[in-house]
Amino acid sequence: MSKTIRIGTRDSELALWQAKIVQQQLENLGHKTQLVPVKSTGDLVLDKPLYELGITGIFTRTLDIAMLNHDIDIAVHSLKDVPTILPKGIIQAAVLKRGNTNDTLVFKNNEEFLSSKEAIIATGSLRRRAQWLNRFPTHKIVDLRGNVNSRLQKLEDNTDWNGAIFAAAGIGRIGIRPEDAINLDWMIPAPAQGAIMITALEEDDFVRNACAELNHEETEICTTIEREFLNKLEGGCTAPIGALAYIKNEEINFKGVLLSTDGTKRIDVTRVKKLGEHNDMASFCADFIIERGGKRLMDTIKNAGKKTNVYSTKSFTEDQRLLFHEKIVPESTDLIKISLNRIHPRFLKNEIQNVVITSKNAVESLITNYDSTALQFKNIYCVGRRTKRLVENRIGKVTHYEKSAKKLAEYLVEYMEGVEVTYFCSNLRLDDLPIILTESNIKVNEVEAYQTKFDSKKIDDSVECVMFYSPSTVQSFVQKNDAEIIAFCIGDTTAKEAKKHFKDVRVAKVPTVESVIELVNEHYV
Repeated sequence: MSKTIRIGTRDSELALWQAKIVQQQLENLGHKTQLVPVKSTGDLVLDKPLYELGITGIFTRTLDIAMLNHDIDIAVHSLKDVPTILPKGIIQAAVLKRGNTNDTLVFKNNEEFLSSKEAIIATGSLRRRAQWLNRFPTHKIVDLRGNVNSRLQKLEDNTDWNGAIFAAAGIGRIGIRPEDAINLDWMIPAPAQGAIMITALEEDDFVRNACAELNHEETEICTTIEREFLNKLEGGCTAPIGALAYIKNEEINFKGVLLSTDGTKRIDVTRVKKLGEHNDMASFCADFIIERGGKRLMDTIKNAGKKTNVYSTKSFTEDQRLLFHEKIVPESTDLIKISLNRIHPRFLKNEIQNVVITSKNAVESLITNYDSTALQFKNIYCVGRRTKRLVENRIGKVTHYEKSAKKLAEYLVEYMEGVEVTYFCSNLRLDDLPIILTESNIKVNEVEAYQTKFDSKKIDDSVECVMFYSPSTVQSFVQKNDAEIIAFCIGDTTAKEAKKHFKDVRVAKVPTVESVIELVNEHYV
């Protein structure tokens, strides 16, 4: 034990207190130690909120560099300040037993303002800001930065402030918690709040073994779940995310939250698992939030201030939004509105030998008007795998399908039995199919199953690329837009229409929304 363990720490009063706790525990085990205070970027830049600095690990980066340069052997951090992914070569060596996890409101005079419509609360945390506004939407939040002591002083100096929010562990550890303070039990804390972490170089076996004796297993389990939850949601300092796990009666209890920055939107999750069966807990809870609108909420937060560069003429599902590259700021709305028509019984009086369906809208119209027993078709021909799947699930077996209307028409000319088809289509139907069939002496009975209505929208000048899914979406788009963009199209028929208006037209490999997204991603990577 001849090696002196150099303990790196920030030089604030709270950071030094935490480092001295680690120093004391190591020395109690017989190790020699030395404190090495280092000033961090987070302490030096105080004129902006943390989330505006755009730096993950703002309170840890300087210590990471010192460790990688071998100027210190270990670093002591508030675990809530540490990025969920550590720099290469640095590992979590230990987590001390956790302190108070709560947030605390320090107030002036009395708490009567909590029932008032107007109040001013100070905090530099997006998470605290969002949760406070979610509970007290009419209150005003002002930014508060600096170490614990300077923040308390700012609260004292600003006579119009009603209160400020602190971590209970921070003000408690250095013994400066005012009497006028209450714990906010309703506020979900930051992941790993109240825990002290030690990092070390992965290659330093001596230091790693020394720190391992300080590790508190229960705290490690709980904070690991919270940080994995944060990592899965891609939070860091940029999003209002709260998480708390605790162990009771051999069970792990977890609660997490994601909010919009203004507190108007909130998604919560809770889960209980037996200790030892909790490995998927963080993933399950993060997925729960993502599937309930969390992905869209995170995208909104991340893209705040960024300009839309990709526009879709069809609204995305949540799963489709997940597929976009991080460089892309997408916006989507439906430029086409569909209304289903009433289909007169005369069109279905007798069994129809050949039916053509080129969209899911036509299928929806048929099954809305009639049950499957009334839809007696000998041969059903359709366009697209999804249309085929819907037809077979709701109407009957598909005789043949193709990827495009033109290819289907060519197939029918070559192989179809008979010389007549019934085409369930839109009022804005495709020209290729009926023209090709008519020119080949095949009679086309067009039945208007639904109406396609344009609902165009003027897009922002920042949009570089537009995604189109039918000729109608192109036609609707150009009603209010004449800018030169890159047109990404779902198929050849759509591309044919797009080429009438745009120079750069690209076609997806397969006719699916996902394939169009893949094409857009390739452009930006």
